Amino acid sequence: MSYRPGCGLPIVDAKTPAVFMLTGPVTREAVPGLCEDVRALLVATGAGVVVCDVAGLGPPGLGAVELLARLQLTARRAGGGIRLRDPTPALLALLDLVGLTFDVERQRGGQAEEREPALCVEEAVEPGDPAL
Repeated sequence: MSYRPGCGLPIVDAKTPAVFMLTGPVTREAVPGLCEDVRALLVATGAGVVVCDVAGLGPPGLGAVELLARLQLTARRAGGGIRLRDPTPALLALLDLVGLTFDVERQRGGQAEEREPALCVEEAVEPGDPAL
């Protein structure tokens, strides 16, 4: 049996997460296959996190929410998790609305950050308002 360099899976550092590109629109029929792809990436790379690049996902909707929720569940069952790369503010707002939180990675900086609170929400205090 011979071994040729370059054959098989590439060597991946366990600290370097695999990147999984999501493009839309995603149909319900495609969700189980995408979940299996994420599970296989976690197992093959040994990384604890798969970075899901959602920049090409398209306009956010409940289909995208369902996909991301199922991907996260699949990753957790495999002993890992997912991190979103370059989500739109609209997608983050929709995920927040349904109560889902994800770690977020911005492509430019490449640094993971904890989800930030929704923007454009300000509380104002009017003079004479009683304290709650």
